[in-house]
Amino acid sequence: MTEKILILDFGSQFTQLIARSVREANVYCEIIPYNKTFIIDATLKGIILSGSPFSVNEEDFPKVDVEKLAAQVPVLGVCYGAQLTAKLLGGQVDKSNKREYGRAILSIAKDDVLFSNVSSTTQVWMSHSDSISKLPEGFEVLATTDSIPVAAFKRCNGNEFPLYGLQFHPEVHHSTEGKKMISNFLVQICGCKQEFTPASFIQETVDKLKAQIGNAKVIMALSGGVDSTVAATLISRAVGKNLFGIFVDNGVLRKGEFQQVLDIYKQLDLNVTGIDAKKIFYDALEGHSDPETKRKIIGGLFIDVFQQEAAKIQDASFLGQGTIYPDVIESVSVHGPSATIKSHHNVGGLPETMKLGLVEPLRFLFKDEVRRVGLALGIPHDLLFRHPFPGPGLAIRILGEVTEEKVTLLQNADHIYTTALKETGLYDKVWQAGTILLPVKSVGVMGDERTYEFTVALRAVTSVDGMTADWAHLPYEFLADVSNNIINQVRGINRVVYDISSKPPATIEWE
Repeated sequence: MTEKILILDFGSQFTQLIARSVREANVYCEIIPYNKTFIIDATLKGIILSGSPFSVNEEDFPKVDVEKLAAQVPVLGVCYGAQLTAKLLGGQVDKSNKREYGRAILSIAKDDVLFSNVSSTTQVWMSHSDSISKLPEGFEVLATTDSIPVAAFKRCNGNEFPLYGLQFHPEVHHSTEGKKMISNFLVQICGCKQEFTPASFIQETVDKLKAQIGNAKVIMALSGGVDSTVAATLISRAVGKNLFGIFVDNGVLRKGEFQQVLDIYKQLDLNVTGIDAKKIFYDALEGHSDPETKRKIIGGLFIDVFQQEAAKIQDASFLGQGTIYPDVIESVSVHGPSATIKSHHNVGGLPETMKLGLVEPLRFLFKDEVRRVGLALGIPHDLLFRHPFPGPGLAIRILGEVTEEKVTLLQNADHIYTTALKETGLYDKVWQAGTILLPVKSVGVMGDERTYEFTVALRAVTSVDGMTADWAHLPYEFLADVSNNIINQVRGINRVVYDISSKPPATIEWE
């Protein structure tokens, strides 16, 4: 990368949103914990200090040497970052009379390049219990709100690099012109050239992969998902047929998915072998109802099948993976990895005994960036923008024991539901949708006969990142049509219900 912005993370829930806002301005950035050492070189154009759940008035509050940083590059402090700047440079931060959280109206008190093309009064989002009551010497107020006298400030001494502080969060959606402010900081204050585009990423990544891999062989487990497909396409651009992809049919994929995905891989000229392992998985899952047990069986078997196939590829030196940036951030976060609610949706990592070097071309991209790169690579839109799908597949959408007969029932019902979402234009308005086969039967009437068959639950949620989700308010007429079609077309199902639970307290998947 020719230029970058560093975001020092003090533990804010919004830190990733800062990074996404920077990336949306076509500027490359990285998030690192505030206490990690780093080098300031010619590629570093500026630093952003994130918010934090901590208070600068706590005994051991997290801190960095803001003065030292600002002597070398422009610095922008956001919320806690602004309070830290004020406190360390001689100002005063006090407990607010009341915690300010939510929308506020920012009044710009002084013209500044940071607010270029920003309205004189604009909505911003606050989230703090401390307020800056006194600025350090040599600083000036740029904006206020009705509740706080210092909502934005900067150092006005002309000899140092620009040093700014914002008490609000410009990165969140509710700060209506916040992204303009971030862009102004990046372009007009830091001098960024905005050259981080999908095309530039592809070219630079392919060049790096060629240098890293050379003439060696790369093996890679493919799932048909967005991340693995984009990663494999990038690697293939670098090494061609020296990429050996392995796509395992574990028996719990969506209807027709195995062949559909193989056809797409062929169109993309990827060297991929499809392995039909359905029976192995069905046999192993027989008699098991516990969701964690099912996950572990599928994850363990996948590794076994993959290793058997990988062993057939002589002299492989590298393992390709579709790791993306949120996975990297999570592993080195300020607070450490989040508490595990359940085993990860996707299949776990492969064993170290394989002794292969890692190739992770998407390691510094967010999900939306992966999709944009995928479009630039010519990967079909339907694959790139399909809904998230758990690694254990339909096994955790079949509550209780998994059998081949139940998988077929669920595949057919889910295919009707998904097809209807696409045909009515609702698919792209929903973040994730799926069908769940319940482990109960109920009485029904079809014609003159009584039936005793399974129930399925339809699930659809709206979300941004899957961390929280609301149930999608699908039209009653649509749900009625889907219900009728499933009951009439899928023998073995006589009842359809719709899940109206949000996350939290529920989860998106049932298991």
